[in-house]
Amino acid sequence: MAEGLRFELLGPLRALRDGTEVPLGPPRQRAVLAVLLLQEGRPMAYDALVSAVWGGEPPSHVRNLAQKYVSGLRRAFAAAGGGGSSPELVWTGSGYRLENARIDDLAERRTLLREALSARESGDLRRAGALAREAEELWRGEFAEGLAGPYLAGERRRWAEKRLMVLETRLEGDLELGLYRECVHELVRQVAEHPLRERLVGLLMLALYRSGRPSDALLAYEDARRRLSEEMAAEPGPALRELHARIMRQDPSLLPESALAS
Repeated sequence: MAEGLRFELLGPLRALRDGTEVPLGPPRQRAVLAVLLLQEGRPMAYDALVSAVWGGEPPSHVRNLAQKYVSGLRRAFAAAGGGGSSPELVWTGSGYRLENARIDDLAERRTLLREALSARESGDLRRAGALAREAEELWRGEFAEGLAGPYLAGERRRWAEKRLMVLETRLEGDLELGLYRECVHELVRQVAEHPLRERLVGLLMLALYRSGRPSDALLAYEDARRRLSEEMAAEPGPALRELHARIMRQDPSLLPESALAS
């Protein structure tokens, strides 16, 4: 790890030295850096790097471009200072390896989510939720936002899915804690942003039902059913259909034990 030089990819790529952003050059050069950072110190063959950044039909002068961007990154690292702790981009004989560097915000996210999972498994849902929120706050936009290339486009989709899964798990925990009305507001926004995401719709239905709004929960289902039919020519999946049926028959197990005892 490069002491004092921080790399972030949970949003637009940036490098920080003592809180000051380090210039990293033009977008394609930044894409080269992002791809190499994602190798986590593993060497990347030249052909694989070209395919990752330029795709299957690179320009005829791609070798010159790759060398130009590697040289540009080396100059950026040298200008940032830091001596022996600075990142190094080395040629391995068949490709490139980025040394003394890591994706710091991604590493911090992993640590927070490990701690959140441990807290959840031990029954401390409040701490688990707080840690998950802290992990969410590391995001500044889309993963490697604005950088082109097939490799980063694939990573962007993958991380968007992982981000949503963490959000859904955190909201499930909030519902278990009885934060129904708070969850409704956030889930309405999330469903509007991801209207075909059935797990989010199910969480919204449950939050509405537990907030004493069963009619709105059923309307949320009908809205989702209509969207799926119009956009996907499909019906809701079995989990969402089952939840709808349980709300229709006012299944008492949908309510928390505290509500049943009152």
